[in-house]
Amino acid sequence: MADKPSFGAPGGGEEIRIRGIVQGVGFRPMVYRVASALGLSGEVCNDGEGVLIRVQAASRAVDAFLDRLRAEAPPLARIDSVQRQPGAMPAVEGFRIVASRPGRARTAVSPDAATCSACRAELDASGDRRYRYPFVNCTHCGPRFSIVSAIPYDRANTSMKDFPMCPDCTREYRDPADRRYHAQPNACAGCGPALTLEPAAASPGRDAAEQAAHLLRQGAIVAVKGLGGFHLACDAASERAVSRLRARKHRYEKPFALMARDIGTIRRYCDPGRLECALLASAAAPVVLMPARGPGRLAEAVAPGQHSYGFMLPYTPLHHLLLASLPDPIVLTSGNRSQEPQCVGNREARAALGGIADYFLFHDRDIVNRLDDSVAQVVGGVPRLLRRARGYAPAPLPLPPGFEKSPAVLAFGGELKSTFCLLRDGHAVLSQHLGDLENARAYEAFRKTLALYLELYDLKPAALAVDLHPDYLSSKLGRRRVADGGRIIETQHHHAHIAACLAENGVPLDAPPVLGIALDGLGYGEDGSFWGGEFLFADYRGYRRLACFAPVPMPGGAAAIREPWRMACAYLQRYGSRLHWESLPVFRSLHRQRATLERMIAHGINTPSTTSCGRLFDAVAAVIGLRREVTYEGQAAIELEAVARGETRQGDLCYSFDIMAGHETGCASLSTQPLWPALLADLAAGVSPGRISYRFHQGLAQAIAGMIVHLRKRHGDLWQGRVALSGGVFQNALLTGELQGLLRKSGFQVLSHSRVPANDGGLSLGQAAIAAARMLES
Repeated sequence: MADKPSFGAPGGGEEIRIRGIVQGVGFRPMVYRVASALGLSGEVCNDGEGVLIRVQAASRAVDAFLDRLRAEAPPLARIDSVQRQPGAMPAVEGFRIVASRPGRARTAVSPDAATCSACRAELDASGDRRYRYPFVNCTHCGPRFSIVSAIPYDRANTSMKDFPMCPDCTREYRDPADRRYHAQPNACAGCGPALTLEPAAASPGRDAAEQAAHLLRQGAIVAVKGLGGFHLACDAASERAVSRLRARKHRYEKPFALMARDIGTIRRYCDPGRLECALLASAAAPVVLMPARGPGRLAEAVAPGQHSYGFMLPYTPLHHLLLASLPDPIVLTSGNRSQEPQCVGNREARAALGGIADYFLFHDRDIVNRLDDSVAQVVGGVPRLLRRARGYAPAPLPLPPGFEKSPAVLAFGGELKSTFCLLRDGHAVLSQHLGDLENARAYEAFRKTLALYLELYDLKPAALAVDLHPDYLSSKLGRRRVADGGRIIETQHHHAHIAACLAENGVPLDAPPVLGIALDGLGYGEDGSFWGGEFLFADYRGYRRLACFAPVPMPGGAAAIREPWRMACAYLQRYGSRLHWESLPVFRSLHRQRATLERMIAHGINTPSTTSCGRLFDAVAAVIGLRREVTYEGQAAIELEAVARGETRQGDLCYSFDIMAGHETGCASLSTQPLWPALLADLAAGVSPGRISYRFHQGLAQAIAGMIVHLRKRHGDLWQGRVALSGGVFQNALLTGELQGLLRKSGFQVLSHSRVPANDGGLSLGQAAIAAARMLES
């Protein structure tokens, strides 16, 4: 084992403090190798703040030492800061690694990482002692955050504490020259976790992974315990198997994620470019959304109503073993009942998934932290995260200049795609995606995960940031915690979106405001209405609403989110009453309901006002016959974008919007009045839904760009040409790509999301930045 630390012994030298992702990634062995190669004497250890080095050397020699540390850092490491000061030198000869020191937790926890090439080679080598071992790992790959319960990241603080190492694994673990030196999940078939298949299948000569692969080929549904939770797997080429999975899971239309054994297999169904391939093969190994190549051999039920697939590559040894003998991709979707969090425990999975899965592929290593698969997409030549979870969380995000002295902040996020955020020491720790808090089990998981983070990072917040909405469960939870200390800071939803974009893009605290465009489904406005199409003159401290989409009624409130035909009725009643829209197919068999809606709108009964851009997408999708009701959030907008794929520009023909100088809200507005007559005329003329959708996307992008130009003329260039785009609508690749092109052509600097989701998954980062800015100002 490592020697006991002798820090504090007499002598001269330098003390070097390194912060970042530097524990559990092979950083100390790298320090040891570099120091030994340079002939330096000293010691290195882990503690609650990161890595501490004390070395005996002249200043120039330390300079060279640090240059090499930066250049030779392990692949999973990230150095955020290096601090040097004169310090007592250990009385030792040569250089050594010493045991971890206790202390307040301030260091980063490394995200889980996909299997590295060296471990993959051992997995496939018949003569290796880890041949076909489903849990092979080293300091360059394997479980990290999913198994850790405390800092520093030592085996005793992980779920691997239940597996004492055999002599061979212990020898590797203690050898600084070995790539498994202090690899906390280090194990082998003789001492580590093991797989079991339940119920056992009669397959002589096959191990559990081989048996599971055989069952998948036969059309079975298998629940697989993975890195951060259970998945449900089936053969993606089998229409029967995929349809059975949908029926049993009660997930009838939302696309399933897919896993293929290699990029060559993926190319049979999609055409991944250089950036997509880099994402797929990265240590984070997210699900990557890509346009489908056309009709293939995958079951139609994999992604109904879509023109794209979400693929990932095997990221654990178990996945590699499963996929090795499967020529076709498999569905690999979250192992949960509809709307609930992923199962993580074996007993929990038996109870929750027993009516869905035919077989269970268990292992006996506990999952401490639940982690869904991350989801990414390349938009406008930039990889962008749509869901930040496994492989990315909880890697800290460095905050821009000006936030270094912020007090500790805890931000609670929103209601959907929930996350929370811890802010301290100029860094933000954004939690993994935790689901929709409307579900009781998701809310309970949110609370438990929050408690674990606060303990893990030893955070005592001075400020608690919540959404302005009075009924968000996350906001209620934050307000209840005021009794524990800390100042409550309410943040407007769309201001938080823009602040998240600023923080991610490194905009300094004292930089001039930008023009923020926040487009999403809904957010509570300061006037008590539901916003969602906003043009805000904003910085971290505050904002001014310069323009918005023209408000329309939202008949039935939340019911209008689930039933887009309601929004179609609201728009057409206002803007298309003389065009005989009542006969549209979307309203067939809804005559009584439509009449009721019209009365509700006329008398203002349960029809809150909304400026939501997301609800406009819903209305267009309903009018052209794509979607009368939705079964998952954003479905109508996703399918509206999907039907436009493959369409091309035909001259400058697109739908128009009106820019209104002012209305009852006191700011400019973007009206859809010209849109509806043109769209309905195209529909009557037999123009295809794809062409109508394409014209809508093009027209909307031009309208937004036109409003930005109008605001610059009206207010002057207060934002110095900088425009920030945020909100879930900007997950739409067609709209985002077109709008960014128009803005850059007009000379604007465009800030957008890449490492943090544009949707509500990034909301807590913006809340934390706003709260920190206000605390620093007070």
